Amino acid sequence: MQHNDDVTGSRRAGRSAALAATLAVALALAGCASSSSVPRSFDISAPSTFPTLAGAVRGQLLVVEPKAIASLDTERIAVRGPGGAYSYLTDGAWADRLPKLLQARLIQSFENANRLRSVGRPGDRLASDWQLLAEVRAFEVVVTGASEVVVEMSVKIVNDRSGRILSGRVFSARAPAAGTDAISVSAAFNGAVQSLLREIVLWSTGQV
Repeated sequence: MQHNDDVTGSRRAGRSAALAATLAVALALAGCASSSSVPRSFDISAPSTFPTLAGAVRGQLLVVEPKAIASLDTERIAVRGPGGAYSYLTDGAWADRLPKLLQARLIQSFENANRLRSVGRPGDRLASDWQLLAEVRAFEVVVTGASEVVVEMSVKIVNDRSGRILSGRVFSARAPAAGTDAISVSAAFNGAVQSLLREIVLWSTGQV
C-alpha cells in the first residue's frame, strides 16, 4: 500500500511540474505578444536655421507648457474624420504628451534662433522678463478627402513683471500626408510644426 501511495504522489508531482512549465511558457508568450503591440514613438524636430538678427541678444523668456483639450493632451496621434469625430493611430504615438513635447521644441527653437539671452520653463529659476503662453487648438490628421495634417496654436506674450499681455496671435500650418500610417503622418507633422515654430519665434522676438 505504501508503494502505491508513493507512485500516486510521484504522478501528481509530475503533473504539477508539467502544468507549471506550461503556464510559464504561456506567460512568456503573452509577454512577447504584449511587448510587440507597443506603438512606435515619434518625435518632432525644432527648426535649426533662422535669419540673422542685428544687435545684441537680450531678455529672458519663460515658455509655459501649452494648454490643450483632453483629446489632444495625450501621447496618442489624433485623427479627425467626417463629422469631427476623433480617433487615434494604433501604429505610432508621440514621444511624450503633446503639450510637453511642444514646450520642449518651442524652447529649443528659441535657443536655436539665439535672439534672447536665456529661455526656459517655469521652475528653471530664470528672472524672466516675459512669458509665452500657448494653447493647442488643432494638432490632428484630417482624412475628409485627401489626408493632411493640421496644426494651430494660439500664442500670447506676457510681461512677467506687470502681467500685461503685450501681444497675441494665432498660428496655423498644414501639410499633405502621403498616407495615414504613423511614419507618413509624423513626417507631415514634422514639416508643418517646424514652419509654425519658426513663425512663432520670429514673431515673439519681434514683440519684446
